[in-house]
Amino acid sequence: MDYLQRIRNLREDHDYTQAYIAHLLHISQRTYADYELGKTRIPLDSMIKLAGIYDVDMNYICCITEEPAPYPGENKTQEP
Repeated sequence: MDYLQRIRNLREDHDYTQAYIAHLLHISQRTYADYELGKTRIPLDSMIKLAGIYDVDMNYICCITEEPAPYPGENKTQEP
């Protein structure tokens, strides 16, 4: 599986529309559709936002791991 399929699966698993995710990313639905189709590269800031939206690690989105560990964002408690 590649990251394009992974972001589509995550979106569908959460019952989100492309329009909804595009709204959260502050882009058009067409631009988001192009992300999923691989016509446009996904900017790093959008990938980071997607990890936060789905509460998964960036490595999971990028298909480096199959373990969707929680997103270690600023709002998460971090151990010293």
